[in-house]
Amino acid sequence: MKKALFILLLAIACKQANAQDTPMLKERVFSLHAQATIIPQKAFKFTSPYEGDNSFLPTEPIRTSFTTTLFAAYKPFRNTYFVFNPEIAAGKGLSKTTGVAGFTNGEIYRVGDPAPQLFVARLYAEQRFPLSKVQEVTEDGINQVQHTTSKEYISLIAGKFALTDFFDNSDISHDPRTQFMNWSLMANGAWDYPANVRGYTYGVVVQAIFKNMGIRIAQTAIPMEANGTELQWKGKDAGGTVVEFAINRFNLFRKKKEGHYHSLHIGLYSNRAKMGNYTASINTGLQTLSAPDITDSRLYGRTKNGYYLTLENHMGKVHHFVKHSRNDGKNETWAFTEIDKSVATGFRFDGDLWKRKNDCIGIAYVRNDLSSSHKQYLANGGYGFIIGDGKLNYGAESIVEFYYSFNVVKKICISPDYQFIVNPAYNKDRGPVSVASLRLHVDL
Repeated sequence: MKKALFILLLAIACKQANAQDTPMLKERVFSLHAQATIIPQKAFKFTSPYEGDNSFLPTEPIRTSFTTTLFAAYKPFRNTYFVFNPEIAAGKGLSKTTGVAGFTNGEIYRVGDPAPQLFVARLYAEQRFPLSKVQEVTEDGINQVQHTTSKEYISLIAGKFALTDFFDNSDISHDPRTQFMNWSLMANGAWDYPANVRGYTYGVVVQAIFKNMGIRIAQTAIPMEANGTELQWKGKDAGGTVVEFAINRFNLFRKKKEGHYHSLHIGLYSNRAKMGNYTASINTGLQTLSAPDITDSRLYGRTKNGYYLTLENHMGKVHHFVKHSRNDGKNETWAFTEIDKSVATGFRFDGDLWKRKNDCIGIAYVRNDLSSSHKQYLANGGYGFIIGDGKLNYGAESIVEFYYSFNVVKKICISPDYQFIVNPAYNKDRGPVSVASLRLHVDL
């Protein structure tokens, strides 16, 4: 019954999207859109002298992910908004979505059942409080109603969402459905952002937008167990806090050119949960002459603190980004992926350069690292929730990703994608790994 209703809503969304495709702006109170994304991936055989429980497999068949989402937004009053996004996800990641810290498909979740599952991705309300009389036009879009609104405001958001909906944004490297697919490129890799296994959480976001600057702060729930499904919010013992300062569309040079600008996002975060401590688990393993087990040292109130930075440089038809993030690496990774330090950079080239207006090319490089205690934990035979080969010959995990987004028709894109991974799961004994993908994305 739920799936039948969802399909019906998708059909309505298609009709609504077509009806809203008009050249003149009209004030609206409702918006409906949808998307569907299919990504088959194939990893080619590579050197694998040994394997552990969380190793990337040297040979396996093609694995495919599928998601479809309905984006519904409603504006009952001038400055009040509601968002509802039911989503269906299905499929299975390569190697059970383990064996690479910067995993290859941002659309896949670490769930055991590959059958289609219907769930609520987002359900939140936003109330805005204008700071000035400056107005701007907001066009119809995903979770966005077509209307004229205040350009400068304070807003309060509460409900269920993904923290990356509001934080660590990037126009170049943020959305695995249309841009880079690697986990450590769709977000800053060392930001262990609170989320359940599907990437969503619940909580409160307060943001202030003034001129081209933004300040945001969020308090959210965090998984009850590492990379778990259930969420909890227990004050000092369990929860997540993130603060971000952003400057959008600023210029470093006096001479301004159309399409030339920069954007900067800087965030600080602190997570609290029943985490294990790498050093404590290592010591217990040495005393018992066994491999360390991070679950043996878990205590409420332990923290993971860190920062992230994203800088964008837009130069007409060429767009460049730099990402850098780091956390203290003392306690176990809890929500996103096992990266304690990450640096990434890349480019997107618009298709206007070769007379294919709606096409684009992306190429990026990312280097991921671990803290010293995290390295030792894995070298002694320990396992995290996504990596662990049973032993470790440490080397930084380096990834190159390339994609070409080919616009077939107005709302359908096909993107061949290639990723080359050196030292998967930080292990110089294994790899390098080549992964090829073919992404089909449809917007309605």
